[in-house]
Amino acid sequence: MSHSTKPVGAVLLAPSPAGTKYDFMYYLKGAAAGGICCSITHGALTPVDVVKTRVQLDSAKYNKGLVGGFRTIIAEEGAMALTTGLGATAAGYFIQGWFKFGGVEFFKINAATRMGPEKAWENKTSIYLASAACAEFIADLFLCPLEAVRIRSVSDPEFCDGLADGFSKMAKAEGIGGFYAGLLPILAKQIPYTCAKFVVQGSAADSIYASMGKKPSECGSGTNLSISLLSGVIAGVASAIISHPADTLLSKVNKAGAGGDGPMMTRLANIAKEIGFYKLCTVGLAPRCVMIGTLTAGQFGIFDTVMGALGASKFHFVNPNEA
Repeated sequence: MSHSTKPVGAVLLAPSPAGTKYDFMYYLKGAAAGGICCSITHGALTPVDVVKTRVQLDSAKYNKGLVGGFRTIIAEEGAMALTTGLGATAAGYFIQGWFKFGGVEFFKINAATRMGPEKAWENKTSIYLASAACAEFIADLFLCPLEAVRIRSVSDPEFCDGLADGFSKMAKAEGIGGFYAGLLPILAKQIPYTCAKFVVQGSAADSIYASMGKKPSECGSGTNLSISLLSGVIAGVASAIISHPADTLLSKVNKAGAGGDGPMMTRLANIAKEIGFYKLCTVGLAPRCVMIGTLTAGQFGIFDTVMGALGASKFHFVNPNEA
């Protein structure tokens, strides 16, 4: 084995009985696993997201929390209203997960390879942050149009009869700009969220393994899955709190007429001023913590499971002094 590949395969990573190669096929498997895990988790939590979005858009009406929001929507619109935007959610987050998880794997492995084992271990937080930010930026360019259709359909149930109809109506009414009206807030929401998500999950998982005195390769699949789920919950709650103000702005700005006319920054400033800082940070936060905590745990659990099923051993940083 050459000197250039040995640090990644033998020092930075837990040894893999399958002899994992971090090549195009590995990144393809990571992207596929990411698309699957994000589509499943976001799709399954569509009812919670519908309630959360309604609370953000009309807090006066939906002011009785998550359970109260469910009851109000079901009573007024029927249970099927809770599935509003399911198609856009499942499709949008498959694409986003493809680029996010696949991108994080690509960027962090290549950064670690170039730095070498010592510097990579010392700078693993910076690697996580940079990898997550780059991957999320690319993913959001694809997610934004689908998220715009989803939020419009949730805020106005009569707007469209599905994903294709929603795209057609928004394109005719607003052009390409309508699909990217929420790009700035979605970047402001998703990039800090994803950075916190991967940094906190990685740090939490490392701490759990350290407390056990074991490496991922020394644990069974059940133990590794449990650690992925637990660290995912921790990461999800932290990410939800950090990104919530931008999430509220995103929900508001995609509502027709929100923030008045003018440039996007002016509209966002008007919305923020109207809501107030406290409400911007807290309205809808409880259901979002439930949603994102569950969602993030599920994502890491499904991602690891799918990667294993595809025969790929997930990249892990390992202290070279303990390897």
